[in-house]
Amino acid sequence: MTEGVVRIAGNLRVCILTNTLVPHFLPFFKRLRESLGDLQILLSIPMEKDRGWPVEWEDLSVRIQKCWTYSTFRTYEAGFKEQMWRHIPYDTLPALIRYRPDVIVSTELGFRTMQAAAYRKLFPKSRLIVWNGFSEHTEKGVPAWRTLQRRLLYRAADAASANGESAVSYLVKLGVARHKIFRLPYCPDISPILKMPLARKADEARRLLYVGRLNERKGLVPFLRTLSDWLRQHPLEERELWIAGEGPLRGMLEGFPVPPQLRLTFLGGVAYDNLPKLYAQGGLFVFPTLADEWGMVVNEALAAGLPILGSVYSQAVEELVREGVTGWTFRPDCHDEVQRALDRALSTPVSALAELRVRCRQAVDHLAPSSGADRLLRAIEFVTSKAGDNADAQVLQRDW
Repeated sequence: MTEGVVRIAGNLRVCILTNTLVPHFLPFFKRLRESLGDLQILLSIPMEKDRGWPVEWEDLSVRIQKCWTYSTFRTYEAGFKEQMWRHIPYDTLPALIRYRPDVIVSTELGFRTMQAAAYRKLFPKSRLIVWNGFSEHTEKGVPAWRTLQRRLLYRAADAASANGESAVSYLVKLGVARHKIFRLPYCPDISPILKMPLARKADEARRLLYVGRLNERKGLVPFLRTLSDWLRQHPLEERELWIAGEGPLRGMLEGFPVPPQLRLTFLGGVAYDNLPKLYAQGGLFVFPTLADEWGMVVNEALAAGLPILGSVYSQAVEELVREGVTGWTFRPDCHDEVQRALDRALSTPVSALAELRVRCRQAVDHLAPSSGADRLLRAIEFVTSKAGDNADAQVLQRDW
């Protein structure tokens, strides 16, 4: 798409409904505000309990909703469960009626978006954009009643977001017209990481790094098993793996029986401001997730110049990683694929890794918060103008 701030004609009142506001996306929302007449953000909670991020809104107009929050477990088709938080903001419709937005951007497909759809029905001149993150893989096994609910909610929407091609395919299967789908990949603030040097010492260039939650979904246990097998088959090789993060599997991972050539270092939780320095000490980024709608750490690692050794069950890996150019990909539930990818990655000469680091940074330097905000602004422009017919929408898609 073309560079430059997208300017929205008129004095639009836009309301964004979402769970919480993480520091990675502050520049994204500030860019939105630059182009809108009025931006209101309604959050379910200030920050989820299992997130170590600071609560920062700066001068954005933010209000915390009345919300019922509870913990539950989601069972994935891959055979694991994950604890997650459910947020039921029950004052969404009254808040929207008081604010009277022209456009609502609502995340996820629960009670929040149902109330947004009700507002859209009550005020026909308003517009609704459903902003969601998923992929065909993450949504496998979703019950039929939930699929029906999603179909109905998308019928009420004027546009829908998709963070990757897999998400586009899923939306089309739900009955969303292609001309109403706009591409919006995750664009966290990677500017501090882009400032870090790309040069690495030989030992750093081969250092494996993982950043994220230590739970079943991230696939670290089967990955460690395959990595250990590879090292036993290559007794003269030595490797180290740094693991940054906390979670229920830390104890199991610390006690995992690895061969003597593998040195594991557990860093615990790392403060958000310290992440750029951490990435600058890594050589290869490990992301063996069993299911991820995106994976912002992939953006961050690529910005730091780290080739990705990653699972195609992450949409960020699918969209951003080119085999042998910015990393190596595999299906984490296919042992032979993981081992082949490991062999390619761990056998790459240090000199070649230096060339890959340059390509990695180039793969994401355009995915700035401003780029993501401009894409959402174009969707807002689309739903509020006469560009709602197919021809103009197709032009919009080509711009992206």
